[in-house]
Amino acid sequence: MNFFTTVHGKSAVEPPIEVTVEALPKEQVNGNVDNNKPPSKEWGYDLYPERRGETYKPKWSKILLGMEGRENIDKVKCERNVYWCVKNSPLVKLMMGALRSSGCPIDLRRHISCEVCDTTVTGGYDPVMNQIVVCQNMARNEGMVQGVLTHEMIHMFDYCNNDLDFRNIDHLACTEIRAANLAHCSFLSAMMQGDASIFDIKQAHQNCVKTKALQSVLAVRNVTKTEAIEAVERVFPKCYADLEPIGRRIRRNSPDQHRAYMEGPMYGYDV
Repeated sequence: MNFFTTVHGKSAVEPPIEVTVEALPKEQVNGNVDNNKPPSKEWGYDLYPERRGETYKPKWSKILLGMEGRENIDKVKCERNVYWCVKNSPLVKLMMGALRSSGCPIDLRRHISCEVCDTTVTGGYDPVMNQIVVCQNMARNEGMVQGVLTHEMIHMFDYCNNDLDFRNIDHLACTEIRAANLAHCSFLSAMMQGDASIFDIKQAHQNCVKTKALQSVLAVRNVTKTEAIEAVERVFPKCYADLEPIGRRIRRNSPDQHRAYMEGPMYGYDV
């Protein structure tokens, strides 16, 4: 695979989704800017307060309404859900085996972090820290956490195995195509997005993948919609066909997850 991985973003009409935190601008990485200036929203860090070095402070109004003030409990529940997925989810176990076989093993204490995030996202991948963020205030059950981990581990897998350029819009479009293709889109989700109907089944999955990838590019890139569409279309045939490391598109309510896990050793993955 010649392309790679990065970000999922917020949409005005979509429910919360995964967002890959972008690499910081080069001058910020090198420390050549004012440290008191927060990282640009363009790179996704505005969605993750703790990624900016801030301590989350709940608002009294939301505490009284029962919406906040349980951050420590939420963190423990999130970590329990992560552990459950690591032990029981075929897709998560497959992705961890593929990462381990690629020379990038995951240490739960180092590479996965439960944090409070913006309410428009459920998770993200931070390539600067090489960490997956699970949004403890949004991904509240095992199913949602499994989706976050699978999606972000695809980004981590791409980051581990490819020479990535986070400022290359084609790379960005490609990784989001791959994540949507392997971890999210189904006929049902395509129907919900308005990308499919019973009269348009054949192209439903591809349209769903294109829509999600487009939303992700626009979320963290100061580009026009036309530029984002052109990037997605340029790389779509190659990236949509790249099913590594899962090996198949997962259908809802099917044994595809277990089949993919059982097929892992065929591709040299230690699962």
